[in-house]
Amino acid sequence: MKKNYLLPVLLLSLLNSIPIIAQDSGSLHEKGTLGAEQIFGLLELPFLAIALIFSFLTATRLKGGKLGAGMALLAWGFVVMALGHLHMQIAHIFGYNLFKTLLGDTLGNYVWFIALIITWGLSALGFYKIYKASKI
Repeated sequence: MKKNYLLPVLLLSLLNSIPIIAQDSGSLHEKGTLGAEQIFGLLELPFLAIALIFSFLTATRLKGGKLGAGMALLAWGFVVMALGHLHMQIAHIFGYNLFKTLLGDTLGNYVWFIALIITWGLSALGFYKIYKASKI
């Protein structure tokens, strides 16, 4: 019987890197410098782009229906999420918060919260539609 050691090796690697990440994220960085937290945040953006592309491709390939409608809702939720993550990275790295600059501190925070609710709502509704379609 062949044993697969990939999962234990990955888990050990992850556990060994946690102290390094935690140590670096506790320190303050100047604007424009990249620490581990900022680098990991930037690494997340290409994966969000891939999720966006394949979610829209999947929704298009399903050609409507309950599954297609659910996937389309998920895809639009991913769009809002990707824009939010891009905004967060710009705020962390360059210290520029678009919402607060355009709308002020209070209204900017409310718009950010509404964007979170929209992302969660579209994702939840999309998953619910896919769940309902799978009960056929």
